[in-house]
Amino acid sequence: MEFVLPNFGLFFWALVLFLILFLILRKFAWTAILKAIQERESSIEASLQAAEKARDEMSKLQADNQKLLNEARKERDLILKEARDLKEKILAEARESAGSETARALENARKQIESEKMAAITELKNEVGRMSIEIAEKILKQKMADAAEQEATVKRLIGDIQFN
Repeated sequence: MEFVLPNFGLFFWALVLFLILFLILRKFAWTAILKAIQERESSIEASLQAAEKARDEMSKLQADNQKLLNEARKERDLILKEARDLKEKILAEARESAGSETARALENARKQIESEKMAAITELKNEVGRMSIEIAEKILKQKMADAAEQEATVKRLIGDIQFN
């Protein structure tokens, strides 16, 4: 049992040495250790605050990025809508222009055909008139070979003329 229970002298000197060591550590090391622990604690606290601030900034940046992305999508949709509207307007103008150009070309063709028809009719009338005059001239030359017959024909024609 002696091995289990320490001797009183050994116990006393161990206690004295412990108290001396405790006082020396308290006087010189304890303040340094507490200071180091406080510095460590404050640096950890600062790191946690910096991490929290960084997390807040990241969430704010993500929100800003999402907002910018939504604005860009809206602007893209607006530009695409304007492009579609412009395309439809250009196509409508082209159709209208083609329709009016076609109508104008048809009208010009009709006018030209009418003009050529009138020219042909006039030419035909002139030709018929010329031929009629030639035929009448030949008939008159043949009939009017004699002076008495000429005089009778002129008197008959003068009688047929009505004066108003």
